[in-house]
Amino acid sequence: MNKQSDKFVTADPGAIEQVEPGIKRQMLGYGPDLMAVKVWFDEGAEGYQHHHPHVQVSYVESGEFEATIDGETKLLKAGDSFYVAPHQMHGAVCKKAGVLIDIFNPQREDFLEEK
Repeated sequence: MNKQSDKFVTADPGAIEQVEPGIKRQMLGYGPDLMAVKVWFDEGAEGYQHHHPHVQVSYVESGEFEATIDGETKLLKAGDSFYVAPHQMHGAVCKKAGVLIDIFNPQREDFLEEK
């Protein structure tokens, strides 16, 4: 499934999808080997513990998040980031409403599946 985004991605409110209670996301640029996703969290929303075969880097654009990776937890604020190796259990709890920018290699094909 080698899907690819348009060359330019605008901040279109219609492209934002509700994925969990208190969590919305918009796909940014992506191709077979890379994907960027903007994720909005309401205070208290939780990105539940999970794992996947993708490498992930997440940048805290705003807010505060308690991130847990492989059993280690740290409070991260705007400007901080975290790295998740393939297959590591990880998740985050939003302590102050904010936004994460998630980068994946390769792209998350499951994010692109038709609902």
